[in-house]
Amino acid sequence: MAEPAAALLGPAQVRALAASIGLRPSKQRGQNFVVDPNTVRRIVRTAQLEPGEAVLEIGPGLGSLTLGLLQVASSLVAVEVDPALAERLPVTVQERAPGLADRLVVIAADALLLRRQDLPGPEPTALVANLPYNVAVPVLLHLLQTLPSLRRVLVMVQAEVADRLAAAPGSKVYGVPSVKARWYGQVRRAGPVGRAVFWPAPNVDSGLVAVTRADPPVTSASRAEVFTAIDAAFAQRRKTLRAALAGWAGSAAAAELALRAAGIDPGLRGEQLDVADYARLAEHRP
Repeated sequence: MAEPAAALLGPAQVRALAASIGLRPSKQRGQNFVVDPNTVRRIVRTAQLEPGEAVLEIGPGLGSLTLGLLQVASSLVAVEVDPALAERLPVTVQERAPGLADRLVVIAADALLLRRQDLPGPEPTALVANLPYNVAVPVLLHLLQTLPSLRRVLVMVQAEVADRLAAAPGSKVYGVPSVKARWYGQVRRAGPVGRAVFWPAPNVDSGLVAVTRADPPVTSASRAEVFTAIDAAFAQRRKTLRAALAGWAGSAAAAELALRAAGIDPGLRGEQLDVADYARLAEHRP
């Protein structure tokens, strides 16, 4: 039996929905709504959701991506911080995909404060979202930490942020987000998204980033201890690790001892280490 269909949103429908609730897109909340159905279809294909998948969507907005996801997800929890949008979304789905409406639960909440107990139903195994530019990295890292059930992630973020998240050690844009994301799994760029597919159109392009969950490096240090070492190394990224980690270790000499104990050259810089290096380093903090 064929799956129930959903009528995806185009530019006219998105504007009409916004007008119906008196919405003026908020730059502060990063409200740029996808108005191109083909982009929605591409995101859903790229997410490679499996049959029976429980999906989490952050920032569904007016429902452009939500309608596409409902055609493949067995259940979808959409978390929306804007109360007016959260109230309207179930109505939109009932109107445009009545056969799929029972798959959707909408929660009015801030994703940065989300906890597992806030989510009804089965534990989500996939996150697919168009994340607001200004909170994309904190939201992504928070959800990866809070929801270990997430096995696959596909998020749309600002192109520059996508480059940073997917950067490899040694790259000019490799930094704190790059290393911390790799604590949770493999990270890759999954395609570009132009600014013309949004309303209102942002001033920058976007990009898709995929994360496939993997075990963190084997270490006796905690995640918090490893992340503290990462933050310290990149706080002064132009300096050698011996100098940059002086505050973290208590002195430059103590930093050098910790680095050598971890098998790391004290003359290197933070962007030359991978997450496994930082995990070893954290074990040797004085």
